[in-house]
Amino acid sequence: MPGRINHVLCTGNLCTEEQLEFLRSLSSNVHVVKGDFDEISGLPETKTVDIGDFKIGLCHGHQIVPWGDSESLAALQRQLGVDILVTGHTHQNALREANGSWFINPGSVTGAYSSLASKSTPSFILMAMNGPKVINYVYELGADGKAKVHKTELLKKSE
Repeated sequence: MPGRINHVLCTGNLCTEEQLEFLRSLSSNVHVVKGDFDEISGLPETKTVDIGDFKIGLCHGHQIVPWGDSESLAALQRQLGVDILVTGHTHQNALREANGSWFINPGSVTGAYSSLASKSTPSFILMAMNGPKVINYVYELGADGKAKVHKTELLKKSE
């Protein structure tokens, strides 16, 4: 809903300027990184964004070898110096904590094919940030065609 979203974080593969413009219609703060199918000029490979108490890193994920690998993701998280690393490419949503850092993969909003799994369920994540807490609402399309929502709370580690 336009005007209700403060930031849009996108891990890429928008492919067209029209899709980027759609995201810009949702928020004036759109943060996008280059996916392996993007031809939109000027998109960075990685990006960091400060939102509230958190430093968030974005990367499409095709650069992570092997794709979705926990240790490789942790190395990128340390390199970017972020509290939360958001990546994609696997088209499978995932949310996990390791050593006080959070790793989020929103999945694929379209349910696009993934070579890593026989089925890809459409999904995306809304993050509500409040001080040192993030509430993640994971939206997945159920087999019945209805959206299912799972809520998870993250708390920033004390420094």
